Amino acid sequence: MFLPVSFRSFLFGVLFSALALFVLPSILKQEYKSIGSNMAVNNSTRNTAISILANMSLKSLIFRPRTAALNSKPIQTASRHLTSTAVTKSAKPFMDAVRSRRTIYALNKTAPISDSQIQTIVKEALLNTPSSFNSQTTRLVLLLREEHDKFWDLTKESLKPLISAEQFEQTSKKLDGFKAGYGTILFYEDQPTIHSLEERFATYADKFQQWSEHTSAMHQFVIWTALEAEGFGANLQHYNPVVDVKAQKQWNLPEHWSLKAQLVFGGREGEPNVKEFKPVEERFRVFSS
Repeated sequence: MFLPVSFRSFLFGVLFSALALFVLPSILKQEYKSIGSNMAVNNSTRNTAISILANMSLKSLIFRPRTAALNSKPIQTASRHLTSTAVTKSAKPFMDAVRSRRTIYALNKTAPISDSQIQTIVKEALLNTPSSFNSQTTRLVLLLREEHDKFWDLTKESLKPLISAEQFEQTSKKLDGFKAGYGTILFYEDQPTIHSLEERFATYADKFQQWSEHTSAMHQFVIWTALEAEGFGANLQHYNPVVDVKAQKQWNLPEHWSLKAQLVFGGREGEPNVKEFKPVEERFRVFSS
């Protein structure tokens, strides 16, 4: 016959109480008798132990039902690490990934990893990319699939009244190429945070906007490199401030977020162009004494 969990817990508590009240005292007495010839036993201590067992309340010995444990909530703690198995570990060493990061315009709507893995990469970058004064001014918006398409439609709508018909025809084809991708990441910088730093550190007040741009650029590079290491192609665009207002209204974003760049990514439809490098000797100096 099946008994409810709570009733079974009650019966178990009763049995345990009976054991504590009747069996354990006799065991203790027998044990004390067997060792009485070898060591002195303090009678008051023995009687106290038996008294405690005899007076233990039945209620205190009944186990809590399992439902209490099931209803308990886990404690959440903040961490700079996202311990998620969703991140695929690329076999490429870091510098190989840096060398492989290139601008790729020919994209399609395929994705070599899942949407959840893309989100984890973006979150990891947001948590671990440095910022001046640890200001953490960067704000990111990830647009995938149809939401990605909406952004480039809004960009086209914003540009059309600003340029000639001939220019728009060429620009429209270019924008369609971005729309052909899988997703877009919008890079914003939080202006109130920057203004707060300008007030707190007056000596560097004229530098915080510039340092904010540095912070945004580092986030762009980290995410761009990470996505291409996973097999995506990507290119970086700057259609701000033309599309700022429409994007803010479309996704209900704070007005004090300032748009800086748009990273377009998707399946690779083509290969990057050949890149020419200026001599390193002209751009690098080292001094060592």
